[in-house]
Amino acid sequence: MMDLTQIFILLSLMPTQILCLKSCHFAAIYNFGDSNSDTGGLSAAFGQAPYPHGETFFHAPAGRFSDGRLIIDFIAEGLDLPYLSAFLDSIGSNFSHGANFATAGSTIRPQNTTMAQSGYSPISLDVQGVQFSDFHTRSQTIRQKGNIFGQLLPKEEDFSQALYTFDIGQNDLTAGYKLNLSTEQVKAYVPDLLSQLSNVIKKIYALGGRSFWIHNTGPVGCLPYVMDRFFITAAQIDKYRCADPFNEVANYFNLQLKKTVVQLRKELPLAAITYVDVYSVKYSLIGHAKKLGFEDPFLACCGHGGKYNYNRFIKCGSKKMVNGKEIVIAPSCKDPSVRVSWDGTHFTEAANKWIFDQIVNGSFSDPPIPLSLACNRVNH
Repeated sequence: MMDLTQIFILLSLMPTQILCLKSCHFAAIYNFGDSNSDTGGLSAAFGQAPYPHGETFFHAPAGRFSDGRLIIDFIAEGLDLPYLSAFLDSIGSNFSHGANFATAGSTIRPQNTTMAQSGYSPISLDVQGVQFSDFHTRSQTIRQKGNIFGQLLPKEEDFSQALYTFDIGQNDLTAGYKLNLSTEQVKAYVPDLLSQLSNVIKKIYALGGRSFWIHNTGPVGCLPYVMDRFFITAAQIDKYRCADPFNEVANYFNLQLKKTVVQLRKELPLAAITYVDVYSVKYSLIGHAKKLGFEDPFLACCGHGGKYNYNRFIKCGSKKMVNGKEIVIAPSCKDPSVRVSWDGTHFTEAANKWIFDQIVNGSFSDPPIPLSLACNRVNH
């Protein structure tokens, strides 16, 4: 049953458009992204994110850089689908309802560096696109073997009835600053980023993908790790204590992303593409955290020392030997449910849930339709 907000949103559409909206029955979700939506890709490739990651919901490390569920987990729940297995995870994975190609540290365009040097994942979006293409082909070949393969892999028709979700780009913006580029220099390569993102979406469309749910990038300048890592003057701090230059770049990326989506709608006539403004939701959460029942949004729950309980050399869960005994020197806080920031870079489950609750009904989407109706192509 729809709530009043959803009804109001649907009434804002033209009457003829409302009549055309059909109920969506997504058979699967295929996700592409970075740590904001990684459900175990990086952990499968490079080792599990240690406890206390996962402590709140999974009660053990679960491949997520959070104490619990991510927005993509709530999306799966909202569509009555199981949580997504990471494509790279060969242990206990079930891909019959989709797959997650995201890995923490991923960027849209490949970085000219190793993960050991920079922390960026080698599984950039172009690689994720290749992995999906390979999965699309091989899953059908292997599924025909029957038995367990038939149960763990998707049906051919599921690909056209799936939701394709994207949340990537944040790391591309900070990558430029780590190379000491200016804000204008970072802005200058945004068109190339969006061209590469566009190409991946077109390839998925060519393979039968029709429903796309695309998150813009969040307010990078509000993340404790950015505030800690880069030099920021007092004049660059905004009313919510975030760093203006970084948010300016994020807003520029989002403006260009929205234009890219408009162009994609013209080029892919059968696609339903929803642009989701998670930037506004995250910025609002950080700006009004205390009114919403959270504590200081810049204070990381899991970390070690410093102004924000964040130290990039002592990450969440880090241990050291003291008198022959191993102790955790970057533990989690007593109550993650009242924190916005989990580890200085990522959000807590409570924050992710709040963000999802704002976007699920379509009130931050273009077109303004809820997640459950995201298979509908609405003319503007």
